[in-house]
Amino acid sequence: MPNYDRAALIAHARGSIRRGSKSFAAASRLFDRETRERVWLLYAWCRACDDLADAQDHGHALGPPADAASRLATIRALTGLALAGEPTGDPAFDALGLLARETPITRAMADDVIAGFALDAADWRPRGEADMLRYCFHVAGAVGVMMAAVMDVAASDDDTLDRACDLGIAFQLANIVRDIREDAAAGRCYLPGDWLAAAHIAGGGASGEALAPLVARACALARGYEASARIGAARLGFRQRWAVLAAANIYGAIGREVERRGPRAWDQRVHTSRMAKLGFVARAFTQALRAPRPTPKASPSRRELAALARL
Repeated sequence: MPNYDRAALIAHARGSIRRGSKSFAAASRLFDRETRERVWLLYAWCRACDDLADAQDHGHALGPPADAASRLATIRALTGLALAGEPTGDPAFDALGLLARETPITRAMADDVIAGFALDAADWRPRGEADMLRYCFHVAGAVGVMMAAVMDVAASDDDTLDRACDLGIAFQLANIVRDIREDAAAGRCYLPGDWLAAAHIAGGGASGEALAPLVARACALARGYEASARIGAARLGFRQRWAVLAAANIYGAIGREVERRGPRAWDQRVHTSRMAKLGFVARAFTQALRAPRPTPKASPSRRELAALARL
């Protein structure tokens, strides 16, 4: 078993989240110290996997698509070493090994995330809405499940894990609508093929007027998943609940702003200002003090989406 330098791994992970995601970095400050550090460690692994998969640096410009299978194999090998308690030589993957020692994170949880990178490596495209949501599950919903484990949600608490997954799906839907043009420039499109066909457009490079109705449809799905997730957040400790709701407010605002702008949504990249983030954090504090309105789980659920991968 490796003798981890926990302080060094946390310092590396903190630097990673600061470079890679201002929104998540801001929300993470609301956690208690132990949870915050573990969230940073998880982010570092996710960020390293994402960068390896796309040959990029902290989510910036996509690299060349060559050797995608080789990069995926590296992700799997380093993750396997980390979860087996072996040193990897990479602080981001050692961060996962440390987390596996401290929390109920499992290999199956990590494999669900890696399956999303495998879809991209195979140049996969969603044929229908369920396919798009399956992709959102793997690349973000499964991370939500790992986040719940970091916050000590028991592996047997299926309903709370489902709702943690729902928040990740909502986040990814916001990413999809915001990044349509960037993805199109990289030869990717995550809107369902049957939506595109019905609108008589070929992909994310279509006009804003053509894309706007499809974006509104995706945003409606995101709102349903976000509402479901807020029920699960209510079961967490106060500071955890506050942080999760702040993240939901910040990321939810991205999708809502893209939808509000309509055909002009991609004239300038949508982001939330520092002042806006502070407002969403303050609103989350008030929300964390109140019980959310009863909301059924979004459908298809985590387990239904995971089952699609086995078909």
